[in-house]
Amino acid sequence: MRPISFLLALSLAAPAAAQDAMTAEEFESYVTGRTLTYHDQGEAYGIEQYLPNRQVRWAYLGDECWDGYWYAEGENICFVYEHDTTPKCWRFTESGGRLSAVFMGSETGRELYEVENSEEPLVCRGPDVGV
Repeated sequence: MRPISFLLALSLAAPAAAQDAMTAEEFESYVTGRTLTYHDQGEAYGIEQYLPNRQVRWAYLGDECWDGYWYAEGENICFVYEHDTTPKCWRFTESGGRLSAVFMGSETGRELYEVENSEEPLVCRGPDVGV
């Protein structure tokens, strides 16, 4: 990992703990119509497109896409996807125009942070792409 990436990760992650969690309304306003790319500890993690009506499309980098939806549960934003109906809950904060998300499940403490925010749709790989 390059030192600059690590320092960037630390500078973006540190404010998340001090910030209040975003409300569902704040989160919805921030993400709807956007495609966000997330990193974890300086490494590319995945991309999520936030569609109207709290619908989402997620892909780990280089993997196929999974459709789902999100909902609020207390201070958490929880996601359910077509391939795995177990909710994945995160606590989102915003600082300096960027999101951070701390996982609230069995791996509590994993933190993702936004590195790119676009209006472009997520380009999905299909399971049967090729010759």
